[in-house]
Amino acid sequence: MRISRRSLLASTVALAACDRRLDAAAAAAAAEAAPGGPVPILRDLADFPFGTQLISTELQTPVIADLARRHFDQVNAGFEMKMEYIVQADGRLRFEGADRLAGFCRANDQALHGHTLIWYADTPAWFERLDGSRRGFEAAIDGYISEVAGRYAGRVRAWDVVNEPVTDEGSQLRESLWSRNLGQDGHFIRAFEQARQADPDAILFTNDYNLESNPTKRRTFLNLVERMMSRGVPIGGIGTQCHVSVDLPRGALSEAMRDIASLGLPVHVSEFDCSLVPDGVFRGGQREREAAQIRLYEEAIAAFTALPAAQQYAFTVWGVRDAESWLRRSDWGGDPNDRPLLFDDAGRPKPVFWAVAEALSG
Repeated sequence: MRISRRSLLASTVALAACDRRLDAAAAAAAAEAAPGGPVPILRDLADFPFGTQLISTELQTPVIADLARRHFDQVNAGFEMKMEYIVQADGRLRFEGADRLAGFCRANDQALHGHTLIWYADTPAWFERLDGSRRGFEAAIDGYISEVAGRYAGRVRAWDVVNEPVTDEGSQLRESLWSRNLGQDGHFIRAFEQARQADPDAILFTNDYNLESNPTKRRTFLNLVERMMSRGVPIGGIGTQCHVSVDLPRGALSEAMRDIASLGLPVHVSEFDCSLVPDGVFRGGQREREAAQIRLYEEAIAAFTALPAAQQYAFTVWGVRDAESWLRRSDWGGDPNDRPLLFDDAGRPKPVFWAVAEALSG
């Protein structure tokens, strides 16, 4: 049944996309006359989990909820499974948002990816009060991971256990509240071991960004993973965020994917989006930038599908509609005119959607 359904959907995409097996510029132009036929369901076209990122309050917008349940079979928690949401000033924990996401996934037969247990930038006041008290800090972090990962045991497919461990420059590991109190390797090892105890069945990831654009950072990150593997740390996968821009050179994504896969672990393209505004500047014409965006989405999917099937954990797009993208937020240095995702502000499929559908259909 999977094969016949896939074939039917693939033929729909082929007709609707008007044979966009052209160069990227031609693909963008062809997609402007976009198809009036049925919109294919992306989750049915992919041979691997195809995910999106959600915040539970977005589910109150019917078009977002509908697109999320129709097109994606995995959900990354946006921020409601991070300490910034969960840990209150008095140390109490709240789970309303994460529980809503877990309920949405359960109702729609979707996997939930937990994001994230430890992040250098996420240092609640409750933990900062314990800075310098190693024994108290150990007890607090153990208790936190046990309660959070334990709460969702059996409901999450995986966790990003340690998020973004390498500096922007790329040659060093980050210093943080966590490394200062538990050591560089120590906080990493402790977090993974506690997560394994709390949820023995979850796949445990470490996750970082700019691995495709900064080879130095990629080497540092992979050296860390390899060292932790050699010490028996239960790392089950590698997440590469892939927040890319249209100026990323051709082939960079493919090269990074091969490097990341070389350790033999499952790979998660964990936060994919493609900005039309590199470094906050519009360069080139609109059509040229949209063509480059299409090329990068296609290259990322091609590089991911070239991995052995056992290493294809999931491909996740970081958001549903352009309107909610973090790349539009001024507090993140975003541009309100950026359009990095598959659906426009009204939830309509964009040219890049049809290119992705065709790429997924093979």
